Amino acid sequence: MVDDHSPAVSRELIGRAAAAISRARHVCVLTGAGISAESGIPTFRDAQEGIWARFDPLDLATPEGFERDPDLVWQWYEWRRDLVRKAEPNAGHHALATLARRVPRLTLVTQNVDGLHQRAGSTGVIEYHGNILRDRCTVEQVVAERSRDAGGGLPRCLGCGGLLRPDVVWFGEMIPRGALLLADAAAENCDVFLSIGTSSLVYPAASLGEAALRHGATVIEINPDSTDLSPRAHVVLRGPSGLVLPAVLELLP
Repeated sequence: MVDDHSPAVSRELIGRAAAAISRARHVCVLTGAGISAESGIPTFRDAQEGIWARFDPLDLATPEGFERDPDLVWQWYEWRRDLVRKAEPNAGHHALATLARRVPRLTLVTQNVDGLHQRAGSTGVIEYHGNILRDRCTVEQVVAERSRDAGGGLPRCLGCGGLLRPDVVWFGEMIPRGALLLADAAAENCDVFLSIGTSSLVYPAASLGEAALRHGATVIEINPDSTDLSPRAHVVLRGPSGLVLPAVLELLP
């Protein structure tokens, strides 16, 4: 296994990553909060700043917290949505959209809920934790549009009038089954697995890299910091995705 802790990742390591990708018939990519942080979007924990620092995450991101005080939860999520709307995809997001056109098959799985991959041009993104800009009806359990009759109150479903919630996965909730199955299959089927900007601590997403290793894939990690996956990855590129991914693309044939 290879690691490089220097500020600038060596060209040799970047070349090894590019060579593995160029031979792959299927590349699976998992992205985490790090790639969004490069666009100025705070991580979940960092979003609890200012007036939100006094609140327990269980009050802001659990079904129980929403049931107790939906107004509080919606205030926090509307604040976060405003941050997401103001953010722009960075060079890492754009590089992944380009990479999808340079390899036979690419599956992109993201733990992020901001939709920046899609805005950068990626298609078929598997949103492991949902999307913060969508609403879901708590009655019908489907993505729904807002009723215009809600006034200044809590958002209501256009179809049934039920209370809406953000379409994200909260603590204690299951990953959507469709996303789970598609991501698992991609990790087990790929030749190259890219882990980008994720701590490799949060399960079940962290199990995707492990599955790729078990099935013989070349695992490449791109992250400024060491993670639990680092010792087992075949190539570790220390740095932000916005710098590392374009450098890898430059060396692709």
